[in-house]
Amino acid sequence: FLRTACELNDFEAYFVTFAFYISYFVMALPSSQVLKFTGFRNGMTVGLWIMALGATVFIPAALTRSFALFLTGLFVQGTGLAILQTASNPYITILGPRESAAQRISIMGIANKVAGMIAPVLLASIVLKDAHALEVQLKEATDPVVRTQILDAMAHRVIEPYIFIAVILLALGFMIRIAHLPEVDTEAEDESTTAANVGKNSVFAFPNLVLGVIALFFYVGVEVIAGDSIIRYGQSLGISMTSAKYFTSLTLLGMVIGYLAGIVLIPKVIQQSTALKICAALGIVFSLAAILTPSHIVLTLPFRDLVTFQAVELTIPLTVLFIALLGIANSLVWPAIWPLAINGLGRYTKTASAMLIMAIAGGALLPLAYGKIAVLTSTQKAYWILVPSYFIILAYSIWGYKITSWKKAN
Repeated sequence: FLRTACELNDFEAYFVTFAFYISYFVMALPSSQVLKFTGFRNGMTVGLWIMALGATVFIPAALTRSFALFLTGLFVQGTGLAILQTASNPYITILGPRESAAQRISIMGIANKVAGMIAPVLLASIVLKDAHALEVQLKEATDPVVRTQILDAMAHRVIEPYIFIAVILLALGFMIRIAHLPEVDTEAEDESTTAANVGKNSVFAFPNLVLGVIALFFYVGVEVIAGDSIIRYGQSLGISMTSAKYFTSLTLLGMVIGYLAGIVLIPKVIQQSTALKICAALGIVFSLAAILTPSHIVLTLPFRDLVTFQAVELTIPLTVLFIALLGIANSLVWPAIWPLAINGLGRYTKTASAMLIMAIAGGALLPLAYGKIAVLTSTQKAYWILVPSYFIILAYSIWGYKITSWKKAN
């Protein structure tokens, strides 16, 4: 949408992703300080209200068609999400047994990704209505004034949806505020945790956390690349927007399938670390398949529109389908890394959570790298950036999370 409305090239368009995800890196540590003052429960409310504020920034951004204001709105929303994530992830982890934390985070993830499947399609049905006709009008518009009027009208389409989003976020914040959710205390440590943490004076003394942050950085990067590049990748192979607009939903559907598997299998059948190994291995396999599969192999699949529920025929190259399957590979990485990374941190949990949230900056930097490589080579070859990223996640799943002391590691 912003690529068209603000007349951006492919590289500039990735700054949309950058502005949103870099806010996690910038605001994560301040978020931990907010949580020390508010606690986890009230912190979630604060996060939702800041997200609502970010949504309102889209109104002047749309009225002026200012790319800088759109980026500001995304940054503010990312700030709210940084607080929300810093509060909610450790809250869900600590609220029950650690060995089933991935299961609980998977349940939370299903709600996240189902909304992630429906919301973009719903929003696209409003802001991208008659998108093909608009593209034709823009190509035929030789008068700069007429062209500006068309682009302004397109930008104004986001105003009402984002007012609605702001109202919903405010309401959710109030609901959490009045709900009788239990507060959890991470400052108190049991005797075994205190004994194990003797001599550790900062979060950097915990290798399982530091290595977890690195693994999470690359995970968020590959997840964002898979979700944000797949439509453009399909279009670069000649697929029309009629089919390509569903590709991101396919990726998110894969994540929901993975989450459901995690809920059923963890911890009764497999451990969190085993799930992480499987996901990393699948990521390597699917990435290589996407890179090496000839682009001319095209499939036609039955699908259902998530807004109208009408049956549609989906035209998708096999190489693009492998990118969509990365949704399954990515699904349990976040739920598995969190409990492994903050295990045994005791009073350092809030700061550790902030560091893990900072790792979401991978979603800002790796897509930019992918975009630059795609410009220099091709959209398909640029996916080579995924392979070493999944190997880093695999290394953490095999030995990284087991290291509890740098002395033992040396």
